[in-house]
Amino acid sequence: MRTIRQGGSHELEIRRSRFICTLARAADEAEATAFIAGHRRAHRDATHNCTAYVVGGHGEITKSSDDGEPAGTAGIPMLEVLVRRGLTGTAAVVTRYFGGVKLGAGGLVRAYTQAVADTIDAVGVVELRPVVTVTVGVDHALAGRFLGDLHARGHQPGDVRYGTGVEADVAVPTADLEAFEAWAAEVTAGRATVRRGTPGHIEVPVT
Repeated sequence: MRTIRQGGSHELEIRRSRFICTLARAADEAEATAFIAGHRRAHRDATHNCTAYVVGGHGEITKSSDDGEPAGTAGIPMLEVLVRRGLTGTAAVVTRYFGGVKLGAGGLVRAYTQAVADTIDAVGVVELRPVVTVTVGVDHALAGRFLGDLHARGHQPGDVRYGTGVEADVAVPTADLEAFEAWAAEVTAGRATVRRGTPGHIEVPVT
């Protein structure tokens, strides 16, 4: 599952028309529609505010609008870029200020497609990988070595707490949970306690 790394805007000019694409992350359809509504209010003086969004855990919820452009020349091409890039949790608005020269249907499709594609390239994409936060507890005598072993294995503890013992929170890919638990038991000779916490995601940049 992929989404944009962050929100942002990018502008291009084609035959004196300005096309300003603004992208935002949206956790669900309500966030996507709220972002679009707010953007339209802020740019009510524009000739068009065309929109598209993809949300849902598998990108199963999609919607687009041509906002007065000829049917099929704006919203659908924008949506196709989001889908083709494999994105979800993403809303897009392309604000057009008409420059006096008509582009024709083909020109509009190319303009709206390029506006979204260029903005995605500008803000970046991340892959959302499912993880579970695991809390590992060891006694103080084992802590130094165990934390070193964690780093050597490629894990960066999110939080380390010192009390009667030492606890470290580690984001473990869901598919590796059992292997991680077996490894923790092995390197501590069975003296570690392991508690599974809440599922989530980590963001890995896509180049």
